Amino acid sequence: MTKPRRTLKADTITMAHGAGGKAMRDLIEDLFVGSFDNPDLNALEDQARFDLASLQAQGEQLAFTTDSYVVDPLEFPGGDIGSLAVNGTVNDLAVSGAIPKYLSCGMILEEGLKVAQLRRIVESMRRAADDAGVVIVTGDTKVVPRGKGDKVFINTTGIGVIPEGVDISASRCQPGDKVIVNGFIGDHGAAILNARGDLALEVELASDCQPLHGLVQTMLAVCPDLHAVRDASRGGVATVLNEFAESSEVSIRLTERAIPVRDEVRGVCEILGLDALYFANEGKLVAVVPGDRAEAVLAAMRDHPAGRDAAIIGEVIDGYAGRVLVETGFGGERIMDMLVGEQLPRIC
Repeated sequence: MTKPRRTLKADTITMAHGAGGKAMRDLIEDLFVGSFDNPDLNALEDQARFDLASLQAQGEQLAFTTDSYVVDPLEFPGGDIGSLAVNGTVNDLAVSGAIPKYLSCGMILEEGLKVAQLRRIVESMRRAADDAGVVIVTGDTKVVPRGKGDKVFINTTGIGVIPEGVDISASRCQPGDKVIVNGFIGDHGAAILNARGDLALEVELASDCQPLHGLVQTMLAVCPDLHAVRDASRGGVATVLNEFAESSEVSIRLTERAIPVRDEVRGVCEILGLDALYFANEGKLVAVVPGDRAEAVLAAMRDHPAGRDAAIIGEVIDGYAGRVLVETGFGGERIMDMLVGEQLPRIC
């Protein structure tokens, strides 16, 4: 006989919900166990337990990553902190070529947070996990006093399996390789900025928050020798390419007119004097692939929902190691450095 779950009756989070007693148990069983609902989590042990044999049958390496999320506002067009936490961690696994399997969820809640909003965030996490085919199997909850946090902070840790023969690394870029993005860049950063209401812009901007592991597997199917892949979150495409150039000791040249940027995002950049190449993304990757396979990879990406607007935006070249150049629309070149300082705070 299944034991009935506890019910959370409070309207707001109190310090008691992090104290380890009945109130905390009500919160965990109602919101988290009730939403994520899987045998590993429902056992309410202090750890999740896995069958190693089934994991080994899927690949030869484990991928393991963790990330924390502090976005403001918590809910925005195209997503919220919950879907962001799931997709962001799934994508950190995906860009290694891994198939994401399991996530943990650690939440730091501020006293006074409305339970209704927390419930929406948790349900959003469940939907994102279901869409990505991952299971949230363990977690933790802490509550901090009012004024000591910012409503909700989330940490998610992910485990995935890397299939045999996959070797994706920032250090593998070679002259002659092509640089590909899977669609319009800067959507997430512009959407978060607009959602705060500071600009009062009458434009529709939505985050690109989405899982990318299916797209990466599609790319691997036509080119098992992908050289480098990374999701362009904080610091944007510019930071990713600088990391590739430094790790591989090569130069990279981009063609500015080939880079897909929505008119609405371009407008935000023009108003604020910013560059979309530095804007955060939560559903965009940058891939460096062998030049002779670039067109095949591009075609496969465009057949996948997460890559319909994919484009080749540059190439790897010989030259000063660690330098990224942008060929401008006027025929000149400029150096694109890594992001210095904080351009858009609290975007992920």
